[in-house]
Amino acid sequence: MGIAEGTMLLVGLIFALLITGLPLAFITGLVALVFTFGWFGGNALPLVTSRVYGFVTEYSLVAVPMFVLMASLLDRSGIAKDLFNAMRVFAGRLPGGVAVQTIVVAFFLAALSGIIGGEIVLLGILALPQMLRLGYDKHLSIGVVCAGGALGTMMPPSIVLIIYGLIASVSIADLFTAAITPAVILMLSYIGYVLVRCLRDPSMGPPMSEADRTEGFSNRFEALKAIIVPGLIAGMVLGSIYGGVASVTEAAAMGVFGVLLAVILRGEYTFRMMHESLSQTLVTCGMIIWIGIGAAALVGVYNLMGGNRFISGMIMGLDVAPIVIILVMMAILLVLGMFLDWIGVAMLTLPIFVPIITQLGYSPIWFGILFAVNMQVSFLSPPFGPAAFYLKGVAPPEVSLKDIFVSLLPFIALQLCVLAALLVWPNMAMWLV
Repeated sequence: MGIAEGTMLLVGLIFALLITGLPLAFITGLVALVFTFGWFGGNALPLVTSRVYGFVTEYSLVAVPMFVLMASLLDRSGIAKDLFNAMRVFAGRLPGGVAVQTIVVAFFLAALSGIIGGEIVLLGILALPQMLRLGYDKHLSIGVVCAGGALGTMMPPSIVLIIYGLIASVSIADLFTAAITPAVILMLSYIGYVLVRCLRDPSMGPPMSEADRTEGFSNRFEALKAIIVPGLIAGMVLGSIYGGVASVTEAAAMGVFGVLLAVILRGEYTFRMMHESLSQTLVTCGMIIWIGIGAAALVGVYNLMGGNRFISGMIMGLDVAPIVIILVMMAILLVLGMFLDWIGVAMLTLPIFVPIITQLGYSPIWFGILFAVNMQVSFLSPPFGPAAFYLKGVAPPEVSLKDIFVSLLPFIALQLCVLAALLVWPNMAMWLV
């Protein structure tokens, strides 16, 4: 059997096992073992395990549990709730003001943690019921919560960018720097869409009453104080990275310390909160590590088979412009993102795609930003968009999955427009780097 037949058999086996409902980590690990013994015999097993060992001992991985813990603590504290209520004071008079404030708060939360699922659940609890109570259009409200929550894939300290940096062996700090402008553009595009829809039809997002706007805060100064704490924490984390004071891993630990200190000073700390936050962190990181182990083993054995040379030779041998190859990669990522978790997509594709990008003369930093936007689209895309299922778990009973997916379509279109702009104008991401 040649490498071409082996590649088709490997891909076919993965998709056949996915239909059974097995977790992706076990599927990739099982396929890796089957091909290791079937192609090379038992003697090749140490070569595959050495690749897994290299993945799990990567020092930068320590940043992942730190940022997950920071997000877990934020979810259980009142910091995010106060931030949301404070933004209401400033945005309440605008048509669609609550939707705008939800997007801005989502941007702040993304800068604090980089975790998506928790953000969507939090906004689904805080923002969605309020928008529906105020008479906001249901589809606009749902789309804002999911799209705003998905900003965590782009806005530093994004876990997606950290994993990309580990796989592609590029500077995570440079990835964070390059991601800022596209993240801001995405946020502004969402806000622009909301304002245009609500200015054309004010019934889609009625302005808040004075009583609703100032509830919980006597004046703007009181509201401003609620914004200072998350602003300081985000500034401490990102400022220490960009200022060269701390590595990403060290900055993550500083972020956990900052959130923990804020929770204690607010009088919200309990042992139960800490226990639940640590448990959630272990579950989330365990999922990431197990998928990473399975994918590292699979990619390792495929490379031993000569698969990376086969794919690279096949793509580089195409008589097309390099940008066409990039577009093919984007299409593959978009399709895989509809069916697989982002960590699985990253582990399976990036070890093959990134060397090709380098051979074509493109920056792997720029490609990392394209990958992050693709993964943001995947969080919203049917049929398995995780954002829809996160929101469904906390949404009112009258909100169906069909409502959620229909609501996400305009925001997916906005994300694809930003992706196209990054393809045409790479300096949108690279000018700060």
